[in-house]
Amino acid sequence: MNITELRELVSSGESETVEFKKSTAQLRRAAETLCGMLNGTGGRVLIGITPEGRILGQTVSDKTIREVAELLQKFEPPASIVQVRVDIADNKAVLILEARPNPESRPYVFDGRPYQRIGSTTSTMPQATYQRLLKEREHSRIRWENQPAEGYDVATLDSEEILRTVRLGIAAGRLPESTGNAIPDILERLGLFREGRLNQASVVLFGTRFMPDYPQCQLRLARFRGVNKSEFLDQRQMEGHAFHLLEEALLFLRRHLPVAGRIIPGLFEREDEPLFPLEALREALVNAFCHRDYAIIGGAVSLAIYDDRLEIWSDGILPFNLKTEDLKKEHASRPRNPIIAQVFYLRGMIERWGRGTQKIVELCVKAGHPEPEFGEQAGSVWVRFLPSGYIAPHRVAHDLSERQRELLQIIAQQGPAPLREIRKRLSAPPSDRTIQEDLAHLRRLGMVQSSGRGRGALYRLQSR
Repeated sequence: MNITELRELVSSGESETVEFKKSTAQLRRAAETLCGMLNGTGGRVLIGITPEGRILGQTVSDKTIREVAELLQKFEPPASIVQVRVDIADNKAVLILEARPNPESRPYVFDGRPYQRIGSTTSTMPQATYQRLLKEREHSRIRWENQPAEGYDVATLDSEEILRTVRLGIAAGRLPESTGNAIPDILERLGLFREGRLNQASVVLFGTRFMPDYPQCQLRLARFRGVNKSEFLDQRQMEGHAFHLLEEALLFLRRHLPVAGRIIPGLFEREDEPLFPLEALREALVNAFCHRDYAIIGGAVSLAIYDDRLEIWSDGILPFNLKTEDLKKEHASRPRNPIIAQVFYLRGMIERWGRGTQKIVELCVKAGHPEPEFGEQAGSVWVRFLPSGYIAPHRVAHDLSERQRELLQIIAQQGPAPLREIRKRLSAPPSDRTIQEDLAHLRRLGMVQSSGRGRGALYRLQSR
């Protein structure tokens, strides 16, 4: 890092991943903050910067380096903390200590005490949180995701997707700009590469070869006619890494999801919107890819669209005695696959662990739908999206004639009006029969509705 990059970093101020210390006189407090960052997503402590962001620097002698090294030995388990020196002026420098956490090693303690980082504040970690992380660390030793991926190496991974993850992580402020482009270094930072070996999480996230070793890296997509599985309108099954499968699922949703229409004021065109909020569906899919049980060899994430509902299924029961009724309220974040979930978080695809299912509920209710249903069945977890009412799956083309647009304008200004009043306002009125055909076309498009019969029929804009 050079002085220009340092100034840019400092200009952003302190955050969950950045803290300033004026000098090494605050070295112990710096170590506590590093411990909190290790128990989170990582971060950097800049020594030689005032709390207000003034770059002062300090003399960094051999004694200073020894003091730092002695302090770093007080972390348990041993922590990866990189030291960077940025020279400024007058033989002074800013010392940067960067914490690179290993999710499997949490909780970290400094000098016998655990710390946590919330926002720009460091505090002692609550005992309950510490005990939970200890249990999860024990569980991590036998997790499927952190077992070696035998027969796989860096060449078998999607390097473009790995670099894209870095770019997105930096843009989201969750990876430092110094992350670099060396694939092995990136994988090690992400907890996917250790002692020269990839773990199985790396294949799930970035793999390019899955058969015959990883048939569970699979997505099943279906659009059914009606409300059961008796007839397919479209069916697909594909394999790939999690980010590729997520993109395919979103494309399938855009292709098949029923749409609801509304009239755009002033333009008198119909704007089609997906029946369910795509953000909620994306959140549910991300949850499925992060939390499914990859140890089930024949498992998959499944997406099914029916005329009256949409369902997303993932194989594996809820972990750590979590119940489906807990998903709609505040609950502890206990991901089955913390390494995989961590990478989704670093890409900016998860805002806060344990919040995703509540966000899904809030987005659907805001869109006017019932709360989604969560359940477990036959060793799988599912979420079911229900519409506020049945809406047939059709799309509307914006191919109105000039006269049809004029009819919409007249009806909008006039309000409910009979045919004779509408005809009077047309600039070049055709026969009554032609006007009736135009109005019938607008009714079919859901843009106009009528009430009454014969000459007494009234026409008005369709409201939604």
